[in-house]
Amino acid sequence: MDGINLAILIGGILFVISIIATLISARLGTPLLLIFLIVGMLAGEQGLGGVKFGNPQVAFLIGSIALVIILFDGGMRTHPERFRVALAPASMLATVGVVITCGIVGFAASWLFNLTLLQGLLLGAILSSTDAAAVFSIFQSQGVKIKDRVASTLEIESGSNDPMAVMLTLTLVGVLAEQTNLDWSLLTVFLIQALVGMAMGFLAGRIFVILCRKLPLSFAFIPLLAVASCILMYAATNLLGGSGFLAVYLMGYIVGNARLPQIINILRIHDGLAWISQISMFLMLGLLVTPSNLMQYLIPALLLSLVLILVARPIAVVVSLLPFRFPPKDQLFISWVGLRGAVPIILALFPWLAGVPNEDLYFNVAFVVVIVSLVLQGWSIVPVAKWLKLEVPPKLVPDQIMPLDAVLTNEVMEVLAYNVNQDSPLLNTQWHDLQFKHPVQFIGVIRKGDWILAEKQPKFTALDTIMVITQSQYVDKVSDVLAKDADISVTKHSDFFGDFILNGDISLGDLDAFFTIQFANLDRLQSLAAYIDERFHRRVVIGDQVTLDQLLLTVREVNNLGEATQVGIKPVADQVVP
Repeated sequence: MDGINLAILIGGILFVISIIATLISARLGTPLLLIFLIVGMLAGEQGLGGVKFGNPQVAFLIGSIALVIILFDGGMRTHPERFRVALAPASMLATVGVVITCGIVGFAASWLFNLTLLQGLLLGAILSSTDAAAVFSIFQSQGVKIKDRVASTLEIESGSNDPMAVMLTLTLVGVLAEQTNLDWSLLTVFLIQALVGMAMGFLAGRIFVILCRKLPLSFAFIPLLAVASCILMYAATNLLGGSGFLAVYLMGYIVGNARLPQIINILRIHDGLAWISQISMFLMLGLLVTPSNLMQYLIPALLLSLVLILVARPIAVVVSLLPFRFPPKDQLFISWVGLRGAVPIILALFPWLAGVPNEDLYFNVAFVVVIVSLVLQGWSIVPVAKWLKLEVPPKLVPDQIMPLDAVLTNEVMEVLAYNVNQDSPLLNTQWHDLQFKHPVQFIGVIRKGDWILAEKQPKFTALDTIMVITQSQYVDKVSDVLAKDADISVTKHSDFFGDFILNGDISLGDLDAFFTIQFANLDRLQSLAAYIDERFHRRVVIGDQVTLDQLLLTVREVNNLGEATQVGIKPVADQVVP
């Protein structure tokens, strides 16, 4: 009993230290996952804590459950617009890109570590998966937002290349453990895993949506049902020979985009569960590693890290994105932010559990590569994004969002709270002075803890909290007017998009009335939206930029068809835009 209490005490201490250490990450721009790994290593048997933990079975169990929850959460937060924008390029990166990365890293590993080609390819498969959670946690902590196409590509790639890497790793582990030959028959197994995973994920997502709408469950139990369902689906899909990780991600996507009234509550609970899963996984992996064992592989592992970051990843990105005409700076950024996270370390447990020779090599090399990736790439992501001018003005958000998820409506309703500061343009104005193009209802003002009803028409003062209610789809538009940084946002948008905002349907000839344009072979009747679409030959997104003579055109808004509805315009001088 004392041993159990001691284990619980140590676990609680490690969690508290890890959470507090996130403040260091936010201040220094350090990847959060690196912080959790370091805390685990410091608590390990060769660290300050001296905690002995060397059970790969327990580590694999905890890691698998954690990855299931993380992938399910990521699927729920992937919107259909993301898929429309970046499904094709992300799918290429998650398939062709993973195979290319596996091949290049595998050949390099076989030479650096004196392995057979098959063993080297196994190490390449283990290291082929990226971790967008690490990328976006850095962006979130630094308050940085990048172009939708780049962000969507990275997000979908990460969610879909984990299953690909798992299937490659399991296939190669099976070949090495059973001493069989690698032949084309394994391609059939690979395809079955993918198809079964997709079918099970789609089926599970639809069933869960029906259950949420039919079962009279308390809202407190719906998030718990979601957790239980995704874990159940992972195990069931694996037993049927499919990819459980792929099934869980697709299930999350279907659930997250089903317009369930309970979805806000599910997302809120799963946000915490995803963070708990990441902390647990990285603490455990930090405890599992023995620092002294890393030293015998350190030099070749560092060289392999450079091959992965500087050779394999860029080649995989260029080849995969070749059909999609990504600007060079976008490709460069996608290449650089191919961070490695928990998945390669978890995958490195497969050879250990299967009894494959050199099992310690796979785990220790994967650990070193992940550390190098988090340090080298993780610390430089934000500066690189700004250097490549991929940063776009972030969206304004309410200070508090309170979903009315207990009320069954066709559209999710939300109560929004906006704080009024000393510099707010709303000072000394009243509700009827504000202009909104979308339905929003003023509830009143919270002032010094008291609720001032809307019917009293109060003037807004500093430290007030404005309360409104609207549909979730209009939150961004309402925030553009009421958020405390709305005036700062206007300046940022002006710097990025330009001082002139025109509708996308205006013709180039009409634009010539405001700006002198050298038309050459241009069609004066062509609209701005059509001109931009012609230049890109693909669905445009907010932040896309093209030049028109001496003008820089920046897409500010797009419709559901991917057409530019608003375009920012500003003169450019000696600026080259892809």
